[in-house]
Amino acid sequence: MNRTTLSLIGAATALAAISGVAALTGGSSEDAGSAGKAATRLPVQRSTLLCPTPSTSDVSSTIYTAYTPKRDGVDAKDGTAELLPAQNAADDVTDPGGDGKGDKNDKSGKDGGKGGDKPVLPLKEPGKPVTTDVSSAGAPALIGTADGRFAPGWTVQQTTTIDAGSGRGILGTACTAPDTDFWFPGVSTDRGRQDFVHLTNPDDAAAEVDLKLYGPSGRLKSATDESITVPPRSTLPVLLSTLTDQRAESASLRVTARSGRIGAEVQAVDQKAGSDWLPPSAVPSSSVAIPGIPKDATSARLVVFAPGSDDADLKVRLAGPNNSITPAGHESLHVKSGMTAAIDLGDVTKGEPGSLLLTPEGGEGPATPVVAALQVTRGKGGDQETAFIPATAAIERSATAADNRTKGSTLSLVAPRAAAKVRITASAGAGGGSPVSKTYEVKGGTTKALEPPRPASGKGPYAVTVERLSGGPVHASRMLELTQDGVPMFTIQSLPDDRGTVVVPEAGQNMSLLNDD
Repeated sequence: MNRTTLSLIGAATALAAISGVAALTGGSSEDAGSAGKAATRLPVQRSTLLCPTPSTSDVSSTIYTAYTPKRDGVDAKDGTAELLPAQNAADDVTDPGGDGKGDKNDKSGKDGGKGGDKPVLPLKEPGKPVTTDVSSAGAPALIGTADGRFAPGWTVQQTTTIDAGSGRGILGTACTAPDTDFWFPGVSTDRGRQDFVHLTNPDDAAAEVDLKLYGPSGRLKSATDESITVPPRSTLPVLLSTLTDQRAESASLRVTARSGRIGAEVQAVDQKAGSDWLPPSAVPSSSVAIPGIPKDATSARLVVFAPGSDDADLKVRLAGPNNSITPAGHESLHVKSGMTAAIDLGDVTKGEPGSLLLTPEGGEGPATPVVAALQVTRGKGGDQETAFIPATAAIERSATAADNRTKGSTLSLVAPRAAAKVRITASAGAGGGSPVSKTYEVKGGTTKALEPPRPASGKGPYAVTVERLSGGPVHASRMLELTQDGVPMFTIQSLPDDRGTVVVPEAGQNMSLLNDD
């Protein structure tokens, strides 16, 4: 077959393809030669969420709450949303699709229950949450999918209460979307901590995952193969202290999927200060917001890592209810490239709610991106409880916290630069009721902490959705607290944008593509 014949076939194929696109988009001959039409923003059609194994404690109980907000422009009939149990890879590391090398991957030190096929938390309609509780230690990790009308903004909250033991407290997390790269500043390999990274693979092929730890002096020396194989549709908890012989009070963990995609979250258990989930930090950025430090925090420890080739010099500010101030003695922070820096801020809020803002220190040249997280402690002595707040991306349009109670929920909003206006909507409760919305203004450089609206005549857990209406960027988090036996148990979930919509470019005919130059 000669070159001319191939060219004709290629031209005919291109013409058929372009004609097909025009038919799908409604293009006409008048579009020829014009630039592509403006992109439109449409609701996503499919969402995936991964929930880690909640706990192996015999004195634990877990509440799951799932919710999808009502959205304009979404088909009101089609769609499903449900979660299925994942296989625990620590039970059978030679599971088909794994690496077949015995117990290389079994660093969990614990057994877990195998997954099944019974759906969990199927939604019946947007705008109304569903909830269920599990009171056994055998609750599995969950792999969930929502499509159609349930996909845009679908969120699932997992809230676990452990009544006794070194991990006692409330452990809360919003189930996360799968990805290929995660940063966890704030982990520890110290003897007083047991940190597990939970790796969950939602797909039908095995995922190869690299785990790398960085301490105050750089990369922590590996004591084992850092490559982990997570079998298909499985979860695997890995104890971080088994990855290195070096002990670091504050470190940073990078989780990278070499093949496939995964969900990753860290469960941090402190022998003295309780436990909680440490979610991944927002992607590296030169300006960072950590929203929602409780007004009664007795201590706060900031952990920052600079993943690039340059050092980072950061200005540290605390955005309070009325203005932004510089914490005494902590005006700036120098973070060396490839190293983890940590500073103890003490009771930095001084009785008022606040948020930490990290911005580049003055100087020439491009600013260096960083990842960051804050470990927050409430209570004193034997009555301490801890939680983590990672650096949180701004809300572009909306974000939702699924599990809120009639008492104990606090929503924190921070506008680092310009003032912003937001609308906060409480959904109907899982047991009924009607939604309620209120509008708030957040002044630039301040934090607004408030008790979110409650549904009218609602019963049971409910969802709170924050919509940014106008103004500058807004970052948010939600604290859920429950005092038990004198211990101020609490958990904080950051609220990044739910990415319920996606920009879709609209194509039209352009016959000039067929020109032969």
